[in-house]
Amino acid sequence: MATKILPAVETTKPVEGGAASKLPIKSIPGSYGIPFISPIKDRLEFYYTKGQDGYFQSRVDEYESTVVRLNVPPGPFMASSPKVVAVLDANSFQVLFDVSKVEKKNVFTGTYMPSTALTGGFRVCSYLDPSEPTHAKVKQLLFNLLASRKSQVIPTFRTNFATLFETMEAQIDADGKADFNKLNDNTSFECIGEVYFGVRPSASNLGTTGPTKAVKWLLFQLAPLTSLGLPKILEEIFLHTFPLPPCLAKSDYKALYKYFSTAAEPVLDAAVTLGLSREEACHNLLFATVFNSYGGMKVMFPGILRWLAKADSDLHAQLAKEIRSAVAAEGGKVTLAAVEKMELMKSVVYEALRMDPPVKFQYGKAKKDLIIESHDAAYEVKKGEMLFGYQPLATRDERVFANAGEFVADRFVGEKGKKLLKYVVWSNGPETESPSLSNKQCAGKELVVLLGRLLLVELFLRYDTFTAEVGTDALGIQVTFTSLTKPSATS
Repeated sequence: MATKILPAVETTKPVEGGAASKLPIKSIPGSYGIPFISPIKDRLEFYYTKGQDGYFQSRVDEYESTVVRLNVPPGPFMASSPKVVAVLDANSFQVLFDVSKVEKKNVFTGTYMPSTALTGGFRVCSYLDPSEPTHAKVKQLLFNLLASRKSQVIPTFRTNFATLFETMEAQIDADGKADFNKLNDNTSFECIGEVYFGVRPSASNLGTTGPTKAVKWLLFQLAPLTSLGLPKILEEIFLHTFPLPPCLAKSDYKALYKYFSTAAEPVLDAAVTLGLSREEACHNLLFATVFNSYGGMKVMFPGILRWLAKADSDLHAQLAKEIRSAVAAEGGKVTLAAVEKMELMKSVVYEALRMDPPVKFQYGKAKKDLIIESHDAAYEVKKGEMLFGYQPLATRDERVFANAGEFVADRFVGEKGKKLLKYVVWSNGPETESPSLSNKQCAGKELVVLLGRLLLVELFLRYDTFTAEVGTDALGIQVTFTSLTKPSATS
């Protein structure tokens, strides 16, 4: 039955932690509908009729609230319950980062959890709550790995992506276009393996099969939340209703694991001193590298290029000038110091992450009775209720960002722009905060941002401008380059 929408009660109640909410306390509006039937109907809306943005915006419009009860995919029979309290504005969304209020155990992918047979029988770090002892051990291992390899990031990235751009030039010359996504899939996989472990996956047992095996393994985990463009009846049965059998990805995962067990041997040695077994550490390194890092690069890079492809050549010219000037000031070298001086370029990356966050969904289960606040009201949430955030709505909040639905390249330039960074939350936390052992913010947050910046540095050191066609694929944005204009002699 539909949840009854009650009028606001003009009183205040203590917010968890002792403070009192000064906003009116309201009952959370919304409806879960008829069991079994409504979740399936809602799932069809989500995938096929309204789309993700339309599905959530329609609930906000219907109930005139950015905090609303609704069903989320995948629903029956994949998830035990599709019912969530959705937080869809920049203010209420923040509760999802407060691990004193929400539990993060087994909610990385939402209301369902992929079989641990896909991760060697272990619950890897992404599915652990910070209160679980293994969480700190694994995250410390990742921090140590990132710190030990930081000097390799820029040269390794530039070498790998120089080859990508050279290949794109040749393809455009031959065919008039180049599929960035396809080239990026291979290049990013090689790059991230070399950055982390100093061993190119193609030089290992994987050969050139690594990206294909990785994507297959990712699909077996994310299938309930994706649409591949197949006939609806096939997707509903084989992707959204029943999990794909993990045994069908076993050989692919075994090959990936073999690469990591060899390439990451020094890291695995260090893991033992942190109290982790080599086996558990290896499965976590595989997940962090392939799911978090490689999966992020697959989605983020086309997402950044999408907005630049839609921009005019004036923005390209400004970026090229800024990037080349900063590099020239460092003696022609691409350094962290040079990258930090590129204010417009950094703003472009942040704006792309605001508009198209690589991970759109965040979840957390209320640890106790809570009061959560939107901009206009406060709402009571009961212990055990699942909180859900759809990040694109929260990061396009008109109450925070002027022209929130538009890509504004210089939005984060200057002191005024920097104050908005706390509302850029792609990393499972505000951009102004840092990952720690006690929170769930992405361990590789700084690396991910740097990689996005280096993509633009490499692009505009090489070219004055470009054109590209933008479409969609199963995981997000598809970018096909149609021209790359090199600097003229007078540039």
